[in-house]
Amino acid sequence: MEVLHDVSFRIDRGELVTIVGPSGSGKSTLLGIIAGLDNPSSGQVFIDGIEITHMGESALAGVRNEKVGVVFQAYNLIPTLNATENVAVPLYVGRHPGQPEERAKAVLDLVGLSHRLRHKPSELSGGEQQRVAIARALATDPAIVIMDEPTGNLDAANSRKVLDLIQDLQARTGTTTVIATHDDLVAAFAARIIRLLDGRIVEDSHGDRVVL
Repeated sequence: MEVLHDVSFRIDRGELVTIVGPSGSGKSTLLGIIAGLDNPSSGQVFIDGIEITHMGESALAGVRNEKVGVVFQAYNLIPTLNATENVAVPLYVGRHPGQPEERAKAVLDLVGLSHRLRHKPSELSGGEQQRVAIARALATDPAIVIMDEPTGNLDAANSRKVLDLIQDLQARTGTTTVIATHDDLVAAFAARIIRLLDGRIVEDSHGDRVVL
């Protein structure tokens, strides 16, 4: 079954973009394609100037490790590892400058968790776990960070804190950031909103960059 229909757009370096739509609109499929986790049945995908659509799995895994950071709604932290170890995990794959633990500590400091370096996920609040997940996504200094419903498991107060953090980090690091959400309040945190409905783009606040 075709999930996305004639979807084509460009996200410029350093943009903060939200992809918004109801459940079943194709958001997760689109994120998977952008992240190189799924292949489109037609068309091309470029990440930081690299065409990834027809890459072999080994080369694609390298691109994902170096170019893409992913933040999941359910955090996906390893329960037996502490915050520093969780953030360092992607740094042991591929080639990255510096020592993994030192880089992990630096990124955790960036997200305001320098006091939680040795705490395991079960010892952290939901908001803190999401901050660790964001730090892990930033650890490899990727070209793009993709977030799937990053506030979906958080209460209103923690959601606002995480969104403020995302805005602040994006402004400070200049990392291209794409957030998928069903919530218009979350979507409004970005300067650009791409709205999906039934697998099609029905609105883009920078419509000149979209071919439908």
